[in-house]
Amino acid sequence: MNVGDELPALSVRVTREQLVRYAGASLDFNPIHWNERFATSVGLPNVIAHGMLTMALGGRMVTDWLGDPGRLLEYGVRFTRPVVVPDDDEGALVEFTGKIGAVGDDGTARVDITAKFEGKTVLGKAQAVVRTG
Repeated sequence: MNVGDELPALSVRVTREQLVRYAGASLDFNPIHWNERFATSVGLPNVIAHGMLTMALGGRMVTDWLGDPGRLLEYGVRFTRPVVVPDDDEGALVEFTGKIGAVGDDGTARVDITAKFEGKTVLGKAQAVVRTG
């Protein structure tokens, strides 16, 4: 692993069906994630994806690349913009990229992750620390 190395990109279409499944798994049944009328009444443009689902997809990109989820030591993000999920079969396309930002002497590396929806970043300061070997 070297600074600047890029991870294989991951593109995911988030659908309303996935939101329902995620709500059941996470027990997060906030209506902003499934009820368009409620979401727009609180000022959102439409139903939005769970932030933790978007975060998890970024983590998936890293663990797929590592081949061993146990090598992911730390992972954190800031939620900067919602992923608006339309009520159709296409869903919302979220695109993830990652790059090695630093390599430590302790056998770890920092992965800087970018997540974009409609060309705009949806996760800020998304970074993972991984074990290099």
